[in-house]
Amino acid sequence: MNKRASGTAALIAVAALALAGCAGGDGGSGGGEGAPIVVGSINTISGPATFPEASQAAAAVFDAFNDAGGLDGRKIDYKTLDDKGDPATATASARELVGSDGAVALVGSASLIECEINAKYYEQESILSMPGIGVDTGCFDSENISPANVGPFNDMTLTLQYGSEVLGLDDICILLEIAGSTRPTYQAAIDKWSEITGKEPKYVDDTVPYGASDYTPYIVKAREQGCKALAINPVEPDAIGQVKAANAQGWDDVTWLYLTSVYSENFAEAIDDAGAGIYVPAEFYPFTDDSEINSDWRTLMEDNDIPLTSFCQGGYLAATYFIEVLKGIDGDITRESVSAALKSMDPIENPMVGTPYAFGTQNTAGWPIILKSGTHAWEQVADDWLRIGE
Repeated sequence: MNKRASGTAALIAVAALALAGCAGGDGGSGGGEGAPIVVGSINTISGPATFPEASQAAAAVFDAFNDAGGLDGRKIDYKTLDDKGDPATATASARELVGSDGAVALVGSASLIECEINAKYYEQESILSMPGIGVDTGCFDSENISPANVGPFNDMTLTLQYGSEVLGLDDICILLEIAGSTRPTYQAAIDKWSEITGKEPKYVDDTVPYGASDYTPYIVKAREQGCKALAINPVEPDAIGQVKAANAQGWDDVTWLYLTSVYSENFAEAIDDAGAGIYVPAEFYPFTDDSEINSDWRTLMEDNDIPLTSFCQGGYLAATYFIEVLKGIDGDITRESVSAALKSMDPIENPMVGTPYAFGTQNTAGWPIILKSGTHAWEQVADDWLRIGE
């Protein structure tokens, strides 16, 4: 993954771009009667760990809304920017969308880093963000940011809970890939599992890198520690490398407890030997299941040639929630009125998620699925949501 720029460089970028942000835009006034409603989105679209589908899905939702007439004739002008996984670019992107473009809200973002970097700025500008996929710690501890997804931290608690309490696994080890300052939040997720179950990890290795060319040393060390199951938080390419490293070592009885980040058809196709099984608590209703629950989402994504992934489920839901809230606003559509409506919204129920969405409420439910050896296909292993603490 890209390394963080120095604090000095980031501060310089913030100062320069804050000035640039003051030069244009309407401060989120909504542009007046009949003008487009500007909505922004910041995403990591280029770099070693990318999340392009969420904003693509949100754009498809907004395009469909505009084609149907918009909000009493007013269209949504959806502006998406690539932060490249770079702090200075993420900082600049926020100031361009909020300061220069006058966005009334940010919707459907999916970035490796931007929540933590921009949370204070969003608070300063009184703007709210509804990421499609929240990744870093800042997405889950800011009053101005509320993702549509469960997120990696609650997902870690869920996968550990499923492993110990449903599968009855002992000797669970945890391997962590750490981006930015996420280590304490992952520890809190592990502690939550211990508090609920009374279990402790047999071994924790938080030195596992993103994008390594060879994960063999980490896999060998975990096996030597007596691990029977591995709970890991990788992006998809890293997970493929980890499973293949275990395959090469002949470790064929290990159970894998992964997060939604590996839940894709591409990952399933790449894995021949899944050991004792690869389990994931899917953050949204499993998209690989041909169910009516996902039918509207699936049709829209296929019509727009967007890959079917959990990430684009998050972008779709964030945009769908936003439109429902937008329709309920009386009077002018401004940053102030949008923020007030989001803060006071009633929870929105959708069968694609296990927790009704309300701004500021965390999603704590996942749907357990498994990838077995030789199948190249995900299967459901539950008939209901798994919830933290239940």
